[in-house]
Amino acid sequence: MKKTAIIPYFIIFSLFAFLFACKKAEGSKENKETILKGSTTILVDETLKPVIEDQIAVFESVYPAKIALNAKSEKEVVRSLLNDSLSIAILSRKLTAEENNFFKIKKIIPKVTPFATDGIALIANEKIKDTLVALNDIIAFLQGKSQTAIKGLVFDNPNSSTVRYMNELAGVSKLPEKGIFSFKTNEEVIKYVSENEGMIGIVGLNWLYQPSGIMKDIVKKIKVLSVKSTTGNQFYAPSQNNIAEGTYPLARDLYIINCQGSSGLGMGFASFVAGDRGQRIILKSGLLPVRTPSRLLQIKKN
Repeated sequence: MKKTAIIPYFIIFSLFAFLFACKKAEGSKENKETILKGSTTILVDETLKPVIEDQIAVFESVYPAKIALNAKSEKEVVRSLLNDSLSIAILSRKLTAEENNFFKIKKIIPKVTPFATDGIALIANEKIKDTLVALNDIIAFLQGKSQTAIKGLVFDNPNSSTVRYMNELAGVSKLPEKGIFSFKTNEEVIKYVSENEGMIGIVGLNWLYQPSGIMKDIVKKIKVLSVKSTTGNQFYAPSQNNIAEGTYPLARDLYIINCQGSSGLGMGFASFVAGDRGQRIILKSGLLPVRTPSRLLQIKKN
């Protein structure tokens, strides 16, 4: 009698266990990250934060995805990309041979997607009379040579992409101690320059086109300088047109670097940003898209 009583309970228990396992597997499948759904975290160079925030907001409004943004200095982004579990980064440079080799050992080939050209902007206090600056004077100052027209240069972060870019331009390995000031963010640079005459701030152009909240009033208190290249005689402002024509001397290409090694949100987001809708967002942000979004014109005859 005991054996015959146990069998039905065992069958019922097994059936519930099977149904639970199937439901769990189905839920796991639904939550699995794909190119258009799921959740992930993207590392971004802090100088590029505003335009990437816009891209993510639109991407999340279209697809069932949740993307967290982790903004850091360039060196910190690369360090996290190599040492942490995060595998998607947005930078103003490609990976070096050494960095690529790191992923090669892990049998991962990073997918690099160019999506825009940015400009590094030189800004000064609104009370400045001369809004023209020669790049040669900036380079000389970075080399430790005094320049009467420059009281000081203000950077966002010692580990930032702007510092790396300007150091490479000046042919120096580190910034001089005299006349150089640095903070943590582009917002702090803009605020400092707006309050101090004679200082030249060096920031990502996107922060000036898309200031956030309280920064809108602060941006009105600074002027963007026009820059003369090391070889020419003309001065050019960091406008979309000048960047497109290659006349503004402080332009840099931007990349999405996906090291996921699988078809995840990194691939979907990169395709979105490089696609028609993402490129329209780039165009609106003041940066130069890698491809001009198409426009359809309808001509009607009366």
